[in-house]
Amino acid sequence: MTPIVEVRFKGNRKEYFTWSSAEPLALHDPVIVEVERGEDFGRVSALGAVAAQKCAGCQGCSLAASAAPATPVSPERRSLRRGSSDDIRLADQLHGEEEEVRRKVIERVQRHGLPMKVSDAEWQWDRKKLTVYFTAEQRVDFRALVRDLASQFHSRIELRQIGARDEAKRLDGVGRCGRRYCCSSWLPELRPVSLSLAKDQHLSLNPSQISGGCGRLLCCLRYEHDFYVQTRKRFPKEGKVLKTAVGLERVLAVDIFREQVTLRTEAGDARVVSLEQLKGEVDA
Repeated sequence: MTPIVEVRFKGNRKEYFTWSSAEPLALHDPVIVEVERGEDFGRVSALGAVAAQKCAGCQGCSLAASAAPATPVSPERRSLRRGSSDDIRLADQLHGEEEEVRRKVIERVQRHGLPMKVSDAEWQWDRKKLTVYFTAEQRVDFRALVRDLASQFHSRIELRQIGARDEAKRLDGVGRCGRRYCCSSWLPELRPVSLSLAKDQHLSLNPSQISGGCGRLLCCLRYEHDFYVQTRKRFPKEGKVLKTAVGLERVLAVDIFREQVTLRTEAGDARVVSLEQLKGEVDA
């Protein structure tokens, strides 16, 4: 089977390609890859079995969906060659021009009076395509804008509408926890996050407390949810009445991190005990 490599581009965008050369690649190596109607520049972010496994679980194309679990998938496009110093210099030059391109696109959008926010602009390495990413509350008829931009930049123009969470992933930033956005640093895919996840974790339902930089619910509510659900199974439910060494006590609250339970007697006295101590009293 031809080796598979995962290649990352600007804005945490990633795609999968085959590598047929006998010369091995290493992580972060620059490569020139085959794309629709041209060539693009990226850097290797995964190799071999790791890349093949990620490719099989990726939802970016129909390969994984059409293949059986035991059937290996193989991307249709190839990594053409390792990037040279001149290729890197050209890619850096293009990235340096993209902010000015974004400003020009914003001016054209305002001239056309379109209700859209331009988030980013990305040149293809061979300058045959310019991709403009934008957010909008509704569908936008940008056909006239595309013609205008094509005449200005003399390239194929693609306008791609993205959501608020995809915009945050692309632009990156620092979350309320003081660390990089999970979606930009390590989170493999953006899964739906609902308010019920915050309720299960007994968090404040104040939107300002449970929303990320994108204005949507925090991604960590989703991937931390299983931990909360599994851990709470070890604790008695809040409101349950238990027979302990003191007598009948009602569970007021549980602290899954300190492994403590707050109890209240029928007389109204409250106490905090460890989960291990409580289990010993109930069993006795």
